[in-house]
Amino acid sequence: MKKIFIVFALAFVFMSCLDSEAEKKNPIKETNELTYLALGDSYTIGESVHSSLRWPVQLSDSLRKRGIPLNHPRIIARTGWTTGDLLAAMDKRLKEEQFDLVSVLIGVNNQYQGRSIEEYEKELREIFQRAIARSKSGAERVFAVSIPDYGVTPFGAENSETIAQEVAKFNSVFKRVAGEFGVEFYNITPVSKKAKEDKDLTASDELHPSGKMYSLWVQEIADRLAEKLPSEK
Repeated sequence: MKKIFIVFALAFVFMSCLDSEAEKKNPIKETNELTYLALGDSYTIGESVHSSLRWPVQLSDSLRKRGIPLNHPRIIARTGWTTGDLLAAMDKRLKEEQFDLVSVLIGVNNQYQGRSIEEYEKELREIFQRAIARSKSGAERVFAVSIPDYGVTPFGAENSETIAQEVAKFNSVFKRVAGEFGVEFYNITPVSKKAKEDKDLTASDELHPSGKMYSLWVQEIADRLAEKLPSEK
């Protein structure tokens, strides 16, 4: 029994020495990965496009190419969600965790369902309050992305003028409330209108943006976000 104990003891010392040598050759690196929370609806979840083409994912990839170690986003979004739906999901799915970057894009379903703009503003304020609370740097690293104009798509063509006018009203509130909270607002709506002339900018469902359109959104905002985030040394 004593001999067995000695053998195990020697084996343990030998393995410890191997582990020590391995650490010297392959030291454990501390991770500086940045975390990202994307809040929204069908535009954030990327309805009708591959998951790799969602704009928050493309944004993460674009910033990583700039040397910013941003993880792929945690996405809390679903097709059809209004501001109220997003609030309910945040209550259910978010605890006390915080993120290095937080994005908000919400409101198109409030408009589509004919909900009041007053309700939108009230619930939007709650969303921004919670988004800022989930940000490690407060409002500084929370940003909003405007509602695109889906009136230029085949789905919205018959009511294009009305849709454009109503989306503009919701975006006006979106921008104003974001400003009140000190949240930067990125206006991609003019870019979204390019889908009227380029069919490749609309997904196969003839309503939502294609991956190509999302890449145009990312081009609009990536450089400005890169200034706010630390890069790898």
